[in-house]
Amino acid sequence: MTATTVRAVCPLDCPDTCSMLVTIDDGRAVAIGGDPQHSFTRGFLCHKTARYLDRVYHRDRLLHPLRRIGAKGQGQFERITWDEALDVIASRLKSVADGPHGPQAILPYSYCGTMGRIQSESLDRRFFHRLGASVLERPICATAGFQGYCYTIGSGRGMDPEAFSQSRYIINWGSNTAVTNSHLWVRMVDAKKRGAKIVTIDPRRSETAAKSDWHLAPRPGTDGALALGLMHVLFRDNLQDDDYVATACVGASELRDRVLADYSPARVAELTGLATEDIERLAREYASSTPAAIRINYGMQRHAGGGMAVRTIACLPAVIGAWRHRAGGILLSSSAVFGLNMSGLQRPDLIPSGTRAVNMNQLDMALHGELPGPLVQALIVYNSNPAAVCPNQQRVLSGLRRDDLFTVVMEHFPTDTVDFADIVLPATMQLEHLDLHHSYGHEWLQLNRPAIAPLGECRPNTDVFRALARRLNFEPELFDVTDEQLARIAMWEESATRSPHLSGISFDVLANDGPQKIRTPVEHPFASGCFPTPSGKCELLCQRLAEIGFDPLPTFIAPAESPQSAPELAARFPLQLISPPSPHFLNSTFGEVDSLRRSAREPQLQMSVADAASRSIADGATVRVFNDRGSFVARVLVGNYVRDGVVFAPSIWWNKHSPGGANVNSTCSSRLADFAGGATFFDNLVEVEVVAEATK
Repeated sequence: MTATTVRAVCPLDCPDTCSMLVTIDDGRAVAIGGDPQHSFTRGFLCHKTARYLDRVYHRDRLLHPLRRIGAKGQGQFERITWDEALDVIASRLKSVADGPHGPQAILPYSYCGTMGRIQSESLDRRFFHRLGASVLERPICATAGFQGYCYTIGSGRGMDPEAFSQSRYIINWGSNTAVTNSHLWVRMVDAKKRGAKIVTIDPRRSETAAKSDWHLAPRPGTDGALALGLMHVLFRDNLQDDDYVATACVGASELRDRVLADYSPARVAELTGLATEDIERLAREYASSTPAAIRINYGMQRHAGGGMAVRTIACLPAVIGAWRHRAGGILLSSSAVFGLNMSGLQRPDLIPSGTRAVNMNQLDMALHGELPGPLVQALIVYNSNPAAVCPNQQRVLSGLRRDDLFTVVMEHFPTDTVDFADIVLPATMQLEHLDLHHSYGHEWLQLNRPAIAPLGECRPNTDVFRALARRLNFEPELFDVTDEQLARIAMWEESATRSPHLSGISFDVLANDGPQKIRTPVEHPFASGCFPTPSGKCELLCQRLAEIGFDPLPTFIAPAESPQSAPELAARFPLQLISPPSPHFLNSTFGEVDSLRRSAREPQLQMSVADAASRSIADGATVRVFNDRGSFVARVLVGNYVRDGVVFAPSIWWNKHSPGGANVNSTCSSRLADFAGGATFFDNLVEVEVVAEATK
């Protein structure tokens, strides 16, 4: 039989959204690689996705529905049929919905285990909305920063990522671009070959920082203060673009007065731990190098003041007029340019009036009845692994152990969360179902076609919710719709109105011609202003913030946990812990792949020489990292990785693969950020001590 090639899309929570080619021989995927015809991802995959077939055909893959037979947390199950599983789930959901607390005692829990619009957020949303379940808010990753950005810019729109190759000064601000956005990094390297300078701002010496021309390491949670200090220098030394500020911005005079009065380089140096001369130098270089571009990422917004920090940094391109140039400005996410019909997919109009919303960052509180509304009695988990990824992990696990909680998990592997499930449903992977993908790191829309038949008895998420809807006698017109029809709905093909960004792009075009770049009306946004804000200008002063009780001007909101902002807490837990992803995992995905786990070696903690010496900790020692919320065990690496007072633990290891059975999220708080209920994973004070060797 002749081998064939199928075009697919990487489904993972990464800005690159790579176009892939899968080789099929006799019904089996035998090779996977990048698509050289995709102009952004250029035919190469990261070392994780290059091993995607190791996941598809993994020995531990879940292939059949399962029912728990042991205690919760032990991961003991027996095989059952799909009909048995679906009947049990439908019966329990109906029982809860009809009970004294009603359907709001049911909570869906999902995130971006797949980024595809169809398998991630279509019939699942319709199902839970129609059921009347509690609505899950999903701000665990990006929402605080995205909202902060929008307060300044008006939408999530930013630079075209492909323009970075023409930039002359590039700042990676809180972005480990070389690892987490590797196809954008290629364009930065192209720019460097043309004479550009690359600067990285990150509390640790990341892979990107090590490859940059200049690395600045502020204290965690002080990025907003640094941006205000830069603006002090810009206005003090008349480095601003007066014409652009006058015609395209609102609030410039008020911002100027604020930063000149309150954010001198000397004060900002005290807040950030940076040298005053570095703050001065960065401001001058940024203003004098045209075009200048900022790649801002989400790590910095995982603090109490994270949303305001992103808003503040987003002011910088307007102050110096960087938006005038196609290769100037700022990029947070490209997702805003696609204009997909997400309301048509999700049908939020089905949500009953008065339905409560539950913030996914507070799952620990929801499972313990500490939020308004009923105690959660049924939890349906898909596209996520909350036992490993949630903050305040030990309280989440104690909630999952509740005997009165009915838990369903749709998964590929026996994750930490699966161990607590009552019913486990085997889910298809990307090569086995259809999906539609936009991106938050480029402007190409892509269609993923099934390359192989589902293994075992695996089913797509959409099939599961169709089957449950039938058992609950929900309206057929809501659920008897194919995945292809859902994709067409997302692209407005069944609507009289379409976004101009989708002009000439249809399901058939994607299926026949491959990925399509969105038809943006303007090649580079905001060259002459025209921001999508209420004022039509870049809102250096934002009245919408004043209306909800925030300072309308950029300001510094200190982290909730730092030696400067919480000295009493820091007396017991003096180290600021940050936990960005390991290069070998993507959140908790790939934790099951043996080769990648070997590459990651074991849970690690990077620590400065001075901090290690003061605790008599030698390089390679086994240490316990702890605070009042929990602890985890790691192997310490002592060296020039982080500034004094900061420690770094690459995440996210599965608990069952971690010594002591807990990962870094055991120490993280479920406290919320300033905007949109965002997570505060990196607002985390800990202490570190040597322990005896732990066994797994």
